Amino acid sequence: MALKITLKPHERMILGGAVITNGHVRSDFIVENNAPVLRQKEIMSEQDASSPCRRIYLAIQLMYVDEKNLITYHNLYWKLVQSLVKAAPSVLGMIDQMSEHILNNRYYQALKLSRRLIQYEEEATQHVQKTVGSLQSHRQSNHVRS
Repeated sequence: MALKITLKPHERMILGGAVITNGHVRSDFIVENNAPVLRQKEIMSEQDASSPCRRIYLAIQLMYVDEKNLITYHNLYWKLVQSLVKAAPSVLGMIDQMSEHILNNRYYQALKLSRRLIQYEEEATQHVQKTVGSLQSHRQSNHVRS
């Protein structure tokens, strides 16, 4: 089954490991065989991989688009998830699902799950920041009363 992709002007995508940048007009592409495809909004750069879950996403992305170095990215993935599960055991269920996809060479499906992992990480971080902010406000108001 063919995959139709419409790119906006100047939008980028990765197709089979090649980075393609669209010209100044909207364009349609039909991918007629099985090849890794990532649209610009799905592509993460090394600079953007600034948290543990984002680094996991990047490792899976590289597995998906760079088959020649698959062993390197697999090793990196297992190291990253082992460290994450040790720090946050609550993510084990998501990691198990992603890992099953990876072991069955379904990298795009694993990539989709890793976006949920990033969202979970962001929500947890926001929760911690709110809690710390509340504690600091509470301490300051108690200090003023003293």
